[in-house]
Amino acid sequence: MRDIATAVGVSLSTVSLVINGKPGVSPDRRERILKAIKELGYRVDNRQNIATETKVFGLLMESLSEASRSEGFYTRIVSGIEETAYDLGHQVILHVYRPDVDPINSIRELMGRNIHGLIIANDGDVTPQVIQQISKAGLPMVLVENYQVTPIHSVTADNFTAGRIMTEYLIDLGHRRIGGIGGPAKYSSLTDRMRGHQIALAEHGIAIDPSLQPPPVSGHPRKGYVQMQQLLALQEPPTAVFAVSDRAAFGAIEAVKDAGLRIPDDISIVGIDDVRDSAYSTPPLTTFTVPKYDLGRMAVFLLHDLIREKPVPPSRIVLLGQLVERQSAGAPRKRL
Repeated sequence: MRDIATAVGVSLSTVSLVINGKPGVSPDRRERILKAIKELGYRVDNRQNIATETKVFGLLMESLSEASRSEGFYTRIVSGIEETAYDLGHQVILHVYRPDVDPINSIRELMGRNIHGLIIANDGDVTPQVIQQISKAGLPMVLVENYQVTPIHSVTADNFTAGRIMTEYLIDLGHRRIGGIGGPAKYSSLTDRMRGHQIALAEHGIAIDPSLQPPPVSGHPRKGYVQMQQLLALQEPPTAVFAVSDRAAFGAIEAVKDAGLRIPDDISIVGIDDVRDSAYSTPPLTTFTVPKYDLGRMAVFLLHDLIREKPVPPSRIVLLGQLVERQSAGAPRKRL
């Protein structure tokens, strides 16, 4: 309250009267005090009758493709961030990463004042080098679906386990010739999922065949479709395919249909993410749930503790998911 009193030129007791809704303050002075509360970034907590400073969190992420925006994965993460921050009395400002713009200064200019903490969602264009450069500003910072070898707080899904479980699911169904549709190496979550897939194969004595793991197709809007076409062109196509994301799985499903084959009768397909369209694809996609909303929510709770200077040692929080069994996978059909 002292900052407010100084800005308006009144006593602390006068500010207290306004905050508590008490009489004894002229309308003009009351209006100036309320204006100062707003301009200084404070809010009145009516439960405790105090003015508390509204903290501003920056949310930095790479520019998403139209397909990424429409699938809803990061929409749910952002919702978890925004709604939790609001519940805790904070504001969130989204900044899309651009290589030639300092994100922290850009957010400061937009707000007209400093930000108190930063959440970086995903990696991709926001490389480890970029993160290290940003960390030099000394702001409390939390990574979401990204982690570094350096001691920076992070919240991720258990992507390695997701890849492993989905591959073991196909193996348990009886599949041994399993294709793997990966994603760009710049995304740590997709890399970890593919690593889990490969470990599961090795643990079950299935040799990793490079021809069954076509490389990602750069710049193509339907990467999963193109990679599935490469698998179908093999002399002996796989009986099942693991895709590192539901979006890649959707592309694979379309390629199988266009080839005149049926899912799961001819080829089984599984994904990871459980985005909103997974339950409504044809057939409904067997996938692995990633707790998207909770990733954003946990990141805000962690950052909230950091800005309150609570002693939180650098940590990587991993949230678990689960397999969602639908109709896109089944036992392999015996070939004549």
